[in-house]
Amino acid sequence: MGEPLRVGIVGLGNILGQYLDTFAALPDVTVAAVADLDAERAADVAADLSRTQGEAARAVTLEDLLSADDVDVVLNLTTPAAHARVALAAIAAGKPVYGEKPLAATMAEAAEVMRAAEARGVDVLCAPDTVLGVGIQTARRAVDDGLIGEPVAATATMVTPGHEAWHPNPDFYYLPGGGPLMDMGPYYVTALVHLLGPVVSVVGVGSRSRAARTVASGPRAGESFPVEVDTHVTGVLSHASGAVATLVMSFDAVATASSHLEVHGTAGSLAVPDPNQFDGEVRLAPLGGDGFAAIPPSAGYVEAGRGIGLFDWAENRPSAPRVSGEVGLHVLEIMESLLKSDGRTIALGSTAARPDPVPLTMCR
Repeated sequence: MGEPLRVGIVGLGNILGQYLDTFAALPDVTVAAVADLDAERAADVAADLSRTQGEAARAVTLEDLLSADDVDVVLNLTTPAAHARVALAAIAAGKPVYGEKPLAATMAEAAEVMRAAEARGVDVLCAPDTVLGVGIQTARRAVDDGLIGEPVAATATMVTPGHEAWHPNPDFYYLPGGGPLMDMGPYYVTALVHLLGPVVSVVGVGSRSRAARTVASGPRAGESFPVEVDTHVTGVLSHASGAVATLVMSFDAVATASSHLEVHGTAGSLAVPDPNQFDGEVRLAPLGGDGFAAIPPSAGYVEAGRGIGLFDWAENRPSAPRVSGEVGLHVLEIMESLLKSDGRTIALGSTAARPDPVPLTMCR
């Protein structure tokens, strides 16, 4: 990158540790400032960073973080309801912003973010960056190399009884902007866009099994909270390429024995690893073969972690970001349209170029 990338982080919740672990292993990435609604938490994180990264980090207000000369990019780790507000503030300050998924709680908010970024001339980046790991990228390389022939179909399945089983404050997962589709869907839908290209229309059906959930761990264990979103969503995605993908996202069931993601073509099928992870074994079943067998990693960042998308963006500027807001916007419209569908086919207004593939790259 030449110059160190100095990051300002807004929102210091559960996901923060994974980003900090990645940054600690990357050359020339440092956290300059942190901000959180809990000032005591921000002070503790800044103190820990100052001890571990060899450079001082400050606990500041959001306003001070956005005006700081030593913050090159804003990492927005707030809850979905705050994604757009923080992104718009960063853009107004002239700073690029990388946001956790989804890009915003609604398509309208996300479109406002993208319009503001274009007018201000700054980049908007959006998780997930798990698609840059060797799992999804090796699968993409297999598709691009024709190992499955012409892609015709895909299945993507995420089944869990719900995040309240482990998260001490799971309420936001069950508010608008949450649910299994908005929370976990970005990993699967973004992977499908990388593997098969943009989507032109969707049809979906959703349901919810109960009106309230109960926290199972932490100081709030036993406390009930309301459910305001569908907790099981099934959909069909029609890709511009002609391939058709089936999606199942659920907080109402227990587990699945099948691969999280499969891609089928005229000459073979791929079992793709969990798109919520960076690594994992890709297995290919060629037409006329003896079933599925592992193929060696051939693309993607090796031993990557959350935050590698920021590094990839900084390394490859001014090329189009692989974790672009454009892809985030398209993925959000896919998901929002599935929730609105109620069995009707909805044509999408957005699209996104298939991001460039990632060569096999050691990142540590």
